[in-house]
Amino acid sequence: MSRRKELVANERKEAMKTTYVARLRNCPTSPRKMRLVADIIRGKEVFKALNILRFTEKEAAGRLEKLLRSAIANYEKKSGGAAQADELFIKTIMVDSGAMLKRISPAPQGRAHRIHKRSNHVTLIIDQVTNA
Repeated sequence: MSRRKELVANERKEAMKTTYVARLRNCPTSPRKMRLVADIIRGKEVFKALNILRFTEKEAAGRLEKLLRSAIANYEKKSGGAAQADELFIKTIMVDSGAMLKRISPAPQGRAHRIHKRSNHVTLIIDQVTNA
């Protein structure tokens, strides 16, 4: 490996030591609906985001709340201590499209229409406020 690539790889490794990741795969919600809720909490402090999700009346909010709690648990496991109130924030939240289930719905005059049941993948990265 060249020297430049090695330096970049080491920098990325060091950065990943202070970030804490949780992923949700193949969630049976459309990406568009999930992004509505994800946009609300992007960049917020972790415990404020949990309060927002708790009182958001969308199905995606429950799934994101569980994912955020998983990311907090990952932080507590890696760092060895409990999370403080103003210590963590949501650095990145990405909602990507997952696999689509293709179904057929009957239509008039013997025809059929396709239904795309969409799913998504969510990647949530939290970081310490001092590193931002």
